[in-house]
Amino acid sequence: MPSTRDIRRRIKSVKNTRQITKAMELVAASKMKKAQQLAVAGHPYAALLCDMLATLSHRVEHEQHPFFAARPVANRGILLITTDRGLCGPLNSNLLRVVTEIQEPTKYVCIGRKGTQFLSRTKRDLVADFTVSDKTPFAEIRPAAEYLIKLFLDGEVDTVEVLYSYYRNTLVQVPLLLPLLPLGNLEDSIERVRKQRGGGESAVKSDERSMLFEPGASAVFDALLPLFINREIYQCVLDSKASEHSARMVAMKTAKDNASKLLDSLTLEYNKARQAGITAEILEISASQMAQSA
Repeated sequence: MPSTRDIRRRIKSVKNTRQITKAMELVAASKMKKAQQLAVAGHPYAALLCDMLATLSHRVEHEQHPFFAARPVANRGILLITTDRGLCGPLNSNLLRVVTEIQEPTKYVCIGRKGTQFLSRTKRDLVADFTVSDKTPFAEIRPAAEYLIKLFLDGEVDTVEVLYSYYRNTLVQVPLLLPLLPLGNLEDSIERVRKQRGGGESAVKSDERSMLFEPGASAVFDALLPLFINREIYQCVLDSKASEHSARMVAMKTAKDNASKLLDSLTLEYNKARQAGITAEILEISASQMAQSA
C-alpha cells in the first residue's frame, strides 16, 4: 500500500489537473459560443446567394463555364481542415481516418497544424498549407479558396472537395467530405447547400419577370460562382471552428469529471491509510504498556 505522503502528492497533482481542465473548459465554452454565432450569422447570406444563382441559372447558358467542366479524375483536390491544437477528443482522428481511407491520387491543401503534420508524416502530396486564427476572418480563408480554384482551372486537380468536421450540435461533430467542383447540376448543389445550412427549400424556383442586369446576366453569373465557392469553403471553416471548441469543451469537462472521481477515490484511500496508521500506532502503544506492566 502506498504511504500517506505519496497519496497526498497524488491528490495535490489531481487537484491541479482538475483546476486546469476546468479553466480550459470555461475558455472553450466562451470561444464555442462566439464560433457558433459566426457560423449561424452567415446562413442568411448563403441563402440569398443561392436564390440569386437559382434565378440567374434560368437566364444564362451556364454549362460552358469552367466550373461545370467534368473530366476524368486523375488527381483529386481536397482541402483538409483540422485544428492547430489538440485536447479536443477524437475530432482530428476521425478526420485523419477518412484521409487514410482515400487511395486515389490526391493533392491536399491543408488548414490546421494537426493535418499538416499528419500529411507530412505519412508522405502524402501536400501542396500548400494555410493558417487561420480563432477570429476566422474571410480575408484569411480567401487565399486557400482561390488557390484551390486555380488548381482546378489549371487542370492540376480534377475535383475540389472539402474534408472538415461538420457541426451538428455541441455533442456531435461528424467528418464530412463535401464535393464543390465540378458543380454538375447547379440546382441540386444549391438545394443541398440550403438544406445543409438550415435554409430549407429554395423560395426561388423560376422568376419570369423581366430584369436588366449590368453589365449583363452572364457577367453577373460568372462573378457570383467564385463567390459561391469561396463562401462554401468559408462556411466549412466556420463549422470546423465551432466543432473544435465544442469538442474541446466536452473533452475538458470529461477530464474534469474524471479528475473529480479520481480525487474522491484517492481521498478515500488516504483516509483508509491514515486510519490504518493510527490503528497500528495505538496497537504499538498498547503493546508497549502491557509489556511494561508485565
